[in-house]
Amino acid sequence: MAANNDVLSWTNQDPRESQLFNTWGVLYRFSTVVSTSGQSTTTLWRAVRTNREDRVAKLEWASNGGLGRAVIGKNAVPMADLVRPDPRYPGARIFNAPDGLQYRWRPSSSSPDVVLEDSAGTAVAFFRPTRPTRYQIGDVYGELHFLRNAGAATITHPPIMDTVTVTAMLYRFCQAFGL
Repeated sequence: MAANNDVLSWTNQDPRESQLFNTWGVLYRFSTVVSTSGQSTTTLWRAVRTNREDRVAKLEWASNGGLGRAVIGKNAVPMADLVRPDPRYPGARIFNAPDGLQYRWRPSSSSPDVVLEDSAGTAVAFFRPTRPTRYQIGDVYGELHFLRNAGAATITHPPIMDTVTVTAMLYRFCQAFGL
């Protein structure tokens, strides 16, 4: 982990059933269950210390498998609000974060990365697809980089970092399933 860049390795091609980890261990874990009625729900867990996780988000998928409702902390929003297409940039998705500002995930023009920009257009995080690499925790398909000192330098604070992780997962889901 570089001093100004926190990197989380992201397991699994399906982001709904994946883990994000670094040298410390698993930091985030997406776990999906399907009820007897067929309702699919993904829960995002954040490690707070060894053997202790807090639920930070619950994603209730639509009955057709598409975007449904997200509950992040105490706020419920349509998932579509977290990955709104940005008409100014092909493939870009925007969302409003807990800090009240708008952020944008967009494909990089110079690499396979997907860049997260803050409201001023400063890159504050990015997702980098990687060749599948086997780790004890699972096969890694990408890395989520948090640029700790970029922009307002709040990207690694839990409410923002949690929202970034959820929106990165939803962005990957939308890209994988053409939504």
